[in-house]
Amino acid sequence: MGRGRQKAKNTKVARELKYFSPNTDLTALQAELGTSSDEQEYEDKWADLYPEDDSSGAKSEPENPDADAGDSTK
Repeated sequence: MGRGRQKAKNTKVARELKYFSPNTDLTALQAELGTSSDEQEYEDKWADLYPEDDSSGAKSEPENPDADAGDSTK
């Protein structure tokens, strides 16, 4: 008993939350996130760990000169 009233109240609260759209202070959000309005160039801090991709689509040779040392068919 009373489940209908509770369900109606929960539905009302959910509807209010769904359609409630407060005005967003974008400057305060920007300050909170710590970003600046000047766009800075992206620098990949992990780029030096990986070789550059070859845009021609050809696979690059392995950098290890001893990779063919175990090949006995030569």
